Amino acid sequence: MRSVPSLMLEPALNPNQDAGTSRDALGLGGASTGGLDTRHGTILTLEDISVSFDGFKALNNLNLYIGVGELRCIIGPNGAGKTTLMDVITGKTRPTAGKAWFGETLDLTQMSEVQIAQAGIGRKFQKPTVFEALTVFENLELAQKTDKSVWASLRARLNGEQRDHIERTLGTIRLDAFAQRPAGLLSHGQKQFLEIGMLLMQDPQLLLLDEPVAGMTDAETEFTAELFKGLAGQRSLMVVEHDMGFVGTIADHVTVLHQGSVLAEGSLEDVQADERVIEVYLGR
Repeated sequence: MRSVPSLMLEPALNPNQDAGTSRDALGLGGASTGGLDTRHGTILTLEDISVSFDGFKALNNLNLYIGVGELRCIIGPNGAGKTTLMDVITGKTRPTAGKAWFGETLDLTQMSEVQIAQAGIGRKFQKPTVFEALTVFENLELAQKTDKSVWASLRARLNGEQRDHIERTLGTIRLDAFAQRPAGLLSHGQKQFLEIGMLLMQDPQLLLLDEPVAGMTDAETEFTAELFKGLAGQRSLMVVEHDMGFVGTIADHVTVLHQGSVLAEGSLEDVQADERVIEVYLGR
């Protein structure tokens, strides 16, 4: 058993002995990520995770492994446990049973939501949340990974490195031409991009994205696919999505949830051909 770690990234005393086999089977693996210990090439490990609400099992002995730099799509019918899964990863919900590790040493079940975010996990909800009265640039400025209060951040003078980071992020999310526009005047899709940019300002190593293309135009959806594929490799992404066309465009690996457990995993072609997935989710 690994000892319960603090936010100090100390080596695991006894990493999962069986995890390597499961991860190798999924073809995971990659270089270490920042200061995070990812010696097995896995950035997120969930084992035997269960969550019960008044006797109802929202998650039931769920096992999931996300590799360093991987772009994973999570699909499944309503009520399959997708939101609860993200809640567990971000510390909003504590599992009734099971293990949840970020890298090899950070026990997510022992960390607060703030600690988890500071450790490098960022979450984007389906509905974009931005400061609509502030400009796009100011939203990114506020999202910087600093300990300053909101108003102190607004009054502070940006140094060159910080300004460069904002400019790079504006380019990444294709909002450089809208830097001085109030966020409230952006289209729905542009607000989604801005919120992704705000997450990127925090330099997360794992991004959780909930139905990111819901309500987007075809052109915005196409750009989102390009954006995610560009981010993958630099960061790990877990995308919950119902749009199967979008999933087919971006996914390295697909996990299908049903009744709180993993029903199937593999390429999109593999899971689409699985009779169990067809029965409970895709239909004929």
